[in-house]
Amino acid sequence: MARIEQRLAALGLVLPPTVTPPPGVVLPFQFVRIVGRRALISGHGPLNADGTIAAPLGKLGREVTVEQGYAAARLTALAMLGSLQRALGDLDRITAWTRVFGMVASAPGFDKQPAVINGFSDLILELFGPDIGAHSRSAVGMAELPFNIPVEIEGEVEFDA
Repeated sequence: MARIEQRLAALGLVLPPTVTPPPGVVLPFQFVRIVGRRALISGHGPLNADGTIAAPLGKLGREVTVEQGYAAARLTALAMLGSLQRALGDLDRITAWTRVFGMVASAPGFDKQPAVINGFSDLILELFGPDIGAHSRSAVGMAELPFNIPVEIEGEVEFDA
């Protein structure tokens, strides 16, 4: 078993399949676009182990607490890792997490977006370590996100050919 897969298993974490979109929704894009030795990762949201959109839904600072948002960002990391595994075949091919853009559905006055997106960053650093897992990052508030999800994250990694 590969190193990252072993770490996931040791933590009791499962990578979900591709998202199951709501009925009638078409997603006409690639979840991971390979360009040379870079993988550009489309925006992902929190998924359950079966690929369905994970609850709670809503905005941080209203329906969703910071702790729930942190957990949603962690689930979003697992969804992204699932897409990367399908695209690359092996997560151990990743040599650097370069950039992460975290979007948080925020009620007026909510300003703890970085604490929410830490759920993503903390898991990536735990799995990949401080060298490969280190990444630049933005964490911003949004008025609305698709399907009423509380968190959406996109990113980029470099990998071995």
